[in-house]
Amino acid sequence: MVKVLGVVVVIVGIVLCKWVYGFEFEENGSWVHGLDDLNVTELSFSDSYGVSAAASPMMVGLTLIQGAAAKGAVCLDGTLPGYHLHRGYGSGANSWLIQLEGGGWCNSIRTCVYRKKTRRGSSIYMEKQIPFTGILSNNPEENPDFFNWNRVKLRYCDGASFIGDSQNQAAQLQFRGQRIWSAAIEDLMSKGMRYANQALLSGCSAGGLAAILHCDEFRGFFPRNIKVKCLSDAGLFLDSIDIAGGRTLRNLFSGVVNMQGVRKNLPSFCLNHLDPTSCFFPQNVISNIKTPLFLLNAAYDSWQVQASLAPASADPHGYWNECKKNHAQCSPPQIQFLQGFRNQMLNAIKGFSMSKQNGLFINSCFAHCQTERQDTWFADNSPVIKNKGIALAVGDWYFDRSSVKSIDCPYPCDQTCHNLVFR
Repeated sequence: MVKVLGVVVVIVGIVLCKWVYGFEFEENGSWVHGLDDLNVTELSFSDSYGVSAAASPMMVGLTLIQGAAAKGAVCLDGTLPGYHLHRGYGSGANSWLIQLEGGGWCNSIRTCVYRKKTRRGSSIYMEKQIPFTGILSNNPEENPDFFNWNRVKLRYCDGASFIGDSQNQAAQLQFRGQRIWSAAIEDLMSKGMRYANQALLSGCSAGGLAAILHCDEFRGFFPRNIKVKCLSDAGLFLDSIDIAGGRTLRNLFSGVVNMQGVRKNLPSFCLNHLDPTSCFFPQNVISNIKTPLFLLNAAYDSWQVQASLAPASADPHGYWNECKKNHAQCSPPQIQFLQGFRNQMLNAIKGFSMSKQNGLFINSCFAHCQTERQDTWFADNSPVIKNKGIALAVGDWYFDRSSVKSIDCPYPCDQTCHNLVFR
């Protein structure tokens, strides 16, 4: 179970959030699950969302997109894609929030074949109902600005951040993320989104990357007089050098891009001067996104620390094992390395932050995905920067109540973090 102890989220038995994580990919021939190659046990609905069982989050049913197959818009295994929709009401009846699910990537035939036997690659294995908490909550006390909007969770079953378009017939794999995205938008338009008076595209992790890559395309679905913005939560994956001097995440992304036919759907402004793998990294894209975009990210992103900076392949002797489980166990040189990662993140957003229309919330926490968990999105002890929490920061930015460019002081100054600690 997950307990919030002050500002530490303790994950016992190396248990990871069921809905937020669930990554798997192949790295140098070895399997990597969850946050790196940990033995992942999944949480219950309530624990995974950072709420108590007594809170009874609203459960929302799965809708399969019936017309998707005719468009070739299918999951890895050829099954129909789906989403969860809870209708808005009152002042939010014509407001739409689309949340793109995260869940890593598959970068080889082997990992994609494995993935298609899970909820990340087949609607057969998707939960028929999921809890809507955090930014998806229907409770104004939990989600003050978006509680009565039409709120959609688009399920992730392609393994390439909703942007691939290819197939491997021999392995019976369909890489149709771009088509799933298009089919979902078309279906939602027919269910009332075409009448939207305001819209927000958001996503967590791999879904946060997708929200960046699809942001301007999403804007194009609506008339120019309609307010449309995008929010990326934990989607700022950096092209970093790992502790052994290698580029673990670049190697992973290269496999995804090349195998899944991603190039054709990447921004042309980036491809004009960089290779396709570089254009899958948001740092090379964000400054040229025309639509207002908000970046929410932990400066010491738990997933990137575990799977990009200090994966097992770069640390064969396990010197980083304890540090990865609990930041309090990191040595001074390890903290110095992580401060370098934070500096790289701040450098990557310099140009982006110059635009008045964009928003930022970079908190100095060891976390990953903060919009979908109730305890980090909006609660009595949620993380804050200068006394403003994440939900209010996003709301202020979206509704133009104030400019939000919040960058935390470096670790260990922030005492409000809900840091992930693995035991």
